[in-house]
Amino acid sequence: MDGYQALLLVSFGGPERAEDVKPFLRRVTAGRDVPESRLDKVAEHYYAAGGVSPLAAQCRALLEALRTELAGTSLEIYWGNRNWHPLLEDTLAQMRDEGVERALAFVTSAYGGYSSCRQYLDDIAAAQAKVGARAPRVEKLRLYYNHPGWVGPWASHLAMALEVCNLRAALAGAGDGSADGPEARSVGTGGVEVLFSAHSIPVALAQNSPYVDHVTEAVRLAAEGARVKSWQLVWQSRSGSPSSPWLGPDVCDAIRASSARAIVVVPIGFACDNMEVVYDLDIEAAAVAREKGVHFVRAATVSTTPSFVSMVRELVAERVAPFGPRRAEGTFGPWPDNCPDGHCPASAPTGSRMRSG
Repeated sequence: MDGYQALLLVSFGGPERAEDVKPFLRRVTAGRDVPESRLDKVAEHYYAAGGVSPLAAQCRALLEALRTELAGTSLEIYWGNRNWHPLLEDTLAQMRDEGVERALAFVTSAYGGYSSCRQYLDDIAAAQAKVGARAPRVEKLRLYYNHPGWVGPWASHLAMALEVCNLRAALAGAGDGSADGPEARSVGTGGVEVLFSAHSIPVALAQNSPYVDHVTEAVRLAAEGARVKSWQLVWQSRSGSPSSPWLGPDVCDAIRASSARAIVVVPIGFACDNMEVVYDLDIEAAAVAREKGVHFVRAATVSTTPSFVSMVRELVAERVAPFGPRRAEGTFGPWPDNCPDGHCPASAPTGSRMRSG
């Protein structure tokens, strides 16, 4: 396909055995001076789930879906992670040995920002350097935060979660059971509150990137698609020094402050389930909701949703035929193929930025 021989699926990575949890966390936090006590605390999240992150299984499912979606092309499909096996450098070495010279990369992160965009580019470059002079050339596909294949599935998953939430509330006698029409999808005392959640980052880092703008636009478009008139953007999974300001409000704090009788949380910051979705939302946030006597439903991630998978094929087609259509909703238009110079520098104060797979 116009000189490209492969598509490389790039994700964060996550452990699949209990004995790999601490080595994984040490790799994620290498060079950040994170105390061992903090790693022990995060490791307990994994041990509570058997030491297995759901991200690996979801990436395998996405990999197979992409193979089916791109079956009519000449692209071979590979998978490499930033922080755990299969590691990017190992996958690039395999690609080199199998004759791949030029590849496209699809990253399971839709937004601009250092951790969500620039760091992936840096890690691909670092992996290429380890592989050596014959490492494949890899070109990252553009950001897709406002692509219909991203916001459309979120709108559908939100609508489904609202139906489940209203049904549960009705069965429990918490409401009148009406789940029809946009008025049933509004925030209000005794109603259903919609919280869109994304990964928090230091405020200093957010000020030098389009991360908040991108997430906010995706939320607006998804809410509009689900006919939700009222919603709140919240943040989750912050780490680092308590003295360093991070984006807020935290999802658990928002649930505590809510006057609604039912809450739907939409993890729009994550393409696939990972430990932060499973632990921070399904366990911690759900527990806060139970303490308040609030019905809680977490919308599914987009993962292998057919329109999301088809979006990847569209992004590939854009790069192969650069003068063809480029779909994007809202007012910002499609993101360029190549991020602007100086885009999303790692300008936050040094500390324990830690994300989990």
